[in-house]
Amino acid sequence: MADLSQEEWASKLSEDDNALILDVRTEEELEDGYIPNAKHIDIYLGQGFIDELEKLDKTKNYYVYCRSGNRSGQACAIMNSIGFDNTQNLSGGFMNWEGEVAE
Repeated sequence: MADLSQEEWASKLSEDDNALILDVRTEEELEDGYIPNAKHIDIYLGQGFIDELEKLDKTKNYYVYCRSGNRSGQACAIMNSIGFDNTQNLSGGFMNWEGEVAE
């Protein structure tokens, strides 16, 4: 897992043709907008979160975000523990995101 600044995260993402963006916020937080093309899996689903992760392609590079960067860091750690090799955490999270936002 790498904790990346917004600039680093966006730069790596734009150059990565094997990338998947993962939003681990709650349904309510999605109302504040989201990064386009992100897959949403709420980390608060507990075992359901892990079950959904297990359905994902572990060969992809995952760019993970939440509101502040804390839950996405936890999500990256969980992902690494179940076999995901390449996870990037957006430090500062979505509340500091200045890139494109879908509503």
